[in-house]
Amino acid sequence: MIDLLLIAFLEGFVLDRRKELIDRIIENRTRYITVVLEDIYQSQNASAVLRTCDCFGIQDVHIIENRNKYELNPDVTKGCDKWLNLIKYKGPENNSLKALQSLKKLGYRIIATTPNHGSVHLEDFNLKKGKTAFFFGNEHNGLSEDIISNADENIKIPMYGFTESFNISVSAAVILHHLSNKLRNSNINWQLQEDEKLELKLNWLKKSIKNAGMLVKRYQTEHNIT
Repeated sequence: MIDLLLIAFLEGFVLDRRKELIDRIIENRTRYITVVLEDIYQSQNASAVLRTCDCFGIQDVHIIENRNKYELNPDVTKGCDKWLNLIKYKGPENNSLKALQSLKKLGYRIIATTPNHGSVHLEDFNLKKGKTAFFFGNEHNGLSEDIISNADENIKIPMYGFTESFNISVSAAVILHHLSNKLRNSNINWQLQEDEKLELKLNWLKKSIKNAGMLVKRYQTEHNIT
């Protein structure tokens, strides 16, 4: 359970404009759409996707590490990764299937981003069918067969040139721009639940305050919290 008094205590150590910024951004965060990155190996692409997610209010990013370790480029992220929830799957085997199964248990539709025949065009994608997890594959091979064969739907961005696919970071930006705007202009209940907002606010306050850990200990001492 979130300690509201702790939140109020920590708010006393940030400027009013910072509090207002945190509150405004939280109201625009969503878990209705989530992003899954499978085995990305170029740090600039990995970082650009995170930055896009932050800009469009996507709170959770799921990261599958099979052969490639997920690395970030701080010159690209500009610190955006600390405001997101990064969920990693990096066990010895079947990380793609583990991610897929975990998201299905959370009620997400599994959407493979692929130009394959039969993929739904981005403009025709139906967000109202439920929470959606968009899977993006690595730079050379795309998505694994495990994801493609177990996806609920496929989605593609219409293209009219000689090139058959976008760079992964561009693909994520195009899809999230279109669908996040569509989501916010719909009657879908896309915002976080109140307890999720409070949890996020507490976390972000801690990350906004220097020596936040010492202040939390001081609060706990004053309130006899062990």
